[in-house]
Amino acid sequence: MSSPPRSGAETAPVTPSGSVDESTAQNTGEDRESDGPHREGRLGSVFWSSLGISALVVGWAVVFTDNLNEVTTASLDWVTATFGWTYLVVTLAILIFLVFLAFSPTGDIRLGKDTDRPEFSTPTWFAMILSAVMGIGLVSYGVAEPISHLATPPHGLAEPNTPAAAVRALQYSYFDWGLHAWAIFAVFGLAIAYSTHRKGRRTLVSQLFVPLLGDRVNGPIGKAIDVLAVFATLFGTTTSLGLGALQVNNGLGTLFGIPVNSVTQVLIIAAVTAVFTLSAVTGVSKGIKFLSQGSSLLAVALFVFMLIAGPTVFVANLYIESMGRWATDFFRMSLQGTAFGGLEWMQLWTYFMMAWWVSWGAFVGVFLARISRGRTIRGFIMGVLVVPSVVFFTWFTVFGGTAIHIDLFQGGDIAKQTAADVNSAFFATLEHFPLTGVTSVIAIILVVLFFVSGADANTYVLSMMTSDGSLTPRRPVLILWGALTGVTAVVLMLAGGLTALQNTVIVTSLPFLVIIAGLAVSFWKELSADRKEKTDVAH
Repeated sequence: MSSPPRSGAETAPVTPSGSVDESTAQNTGEDRESDGPHREGRLGSVFWSSLGISALVVGWAVVFTDNLNEVTTASLDWVTATFGWTYLVVTLAILIFLVFLAFSPTGDIRLGKDTDRPEFSTPTWFAMILSAVMGIGLVSYGVAEPISHLATPPHGLAEPNTPAAAVRALQYSYFDWGLHAWAIFAVFGLAIAYSTHRKGRRTLVSQLFVPLLGDRVNGPIGKAIDVLAVFATLFGTTTSLGLGALQVNNGLGTLFGIPVNSVTQVLIIAAVTAVFTLSAVTGVSKGIKFLSQGSSLLAVALFVFMLIAGPTVFVANLYIESMGRWATDFFRMSLQGTAFGGLEWMQLWTYFMMAWWVSWGAFVGVFLARISRGRTIRGFIMGVLVVPSVVFFTWFTVFGGTAIHIDLFQGGDIAKQTAADVNSAFFATLEHFPLTGVTSVIAIILVVLFFVSGADANTYVLSMMTSDGSLTPRRPVLILWGALTGVTAVVLMLAGGLTALQNTVIVTSLPFLVIIAGLAVSFWKELSADRKEKTDVAH
């Protein structure tokens, strides 16, 4: 058996690219190649089960492609029609639970010893969160979702291509990328940080259920939880890889006339897989780390350019009105299901987005836990929920609002181009402004950097979760999961493109949604027991 995770100064904090901090760089290579079980982690049933199931899915997609599409489509329809409402109820319940914790006396508890203090300054902490998680979605959907909702307003709440539709478009974009998404990440990160930093347990999802299951977390039930965590994380990553490849291919096609087809997309995935696997294996790669940090600067530069060059006054007014509509309708949106139709729209947007966040929960949770030691529960919750949501809202308003203005008032056809190819939206918007070549290149670089940094960290977390929670997985394990992630993305892309990726992530995330609900209950039980014990000792 491997020993528990290291604590205190021995725990190597993760950087936004998923690697250990610079201070431990010189030891990383030796750590990951060590022969000792303390360093490597034991490759047990979780590793072999996860590998076997993943290989079966890949084989299924290669040999029986049509059958895979038929099964995933039928499963998608059944899952969303029967259990779609659970995504709405569970995520809202988690959000309410977190807000309650933040404003309760429990919010003063630190994620670590009572004497621990945050390792990173608050601005640095925010920057690390955004660099790790904001990723491909900002470019892939920053224009595509609002402009799609303008042409096809959610739930028929407005006439297409009208001012009312513009407000609804941003309102629902805020909903899909705001508090609900970050609540999933926050509850995972909070539970993992408390379990590892305060309780000294291994960094495994199964360990979060000790308050509910006791020693059974070390048996078949715990192993099943960890396998589900690996499976959900793998397919969340492959969806991001697929979206990133489509986005890069479209950008290259716009700029250089490179064919937008499956061959180009496979080559892009292969190239990026090689880069992020190498980065994960070597631990700290100064080049990758520099580029990852630089991606934040590029994103800010692109944002400022669009804010200045675009219809600034219109965007500001649209922001205020859309935020007001979002706040007013918050609970209605949070619980609006498909009793009277709209299932297909929900599959394309709300259910897909929530399933995607669920599948990323374990990875982002581990990352948040590793950079948040010493913070209070209240500070962690408020920071993770509020700041990233505001950043996403602002980005979507500036880019999506600009595209809306072009279509409504300048005779643009961005919505039409997006309907034909959702990955064209961002670049179609940039074409209406000066320096199109420069801004398009920046957008492509951003996608690649977010692509690499997110997949790098995911590869590390997959390897850690299948190495008994070891903080330093072996290089062969890292290489294996990096390669398998790339291969899975390729076969799903070839099997059915974006539709296959979306169908798979929704179907595979449902069991993990139950895990998230369970860990929230388990975490509350542990907090209550610890507070009672502390009160009894005080008396």
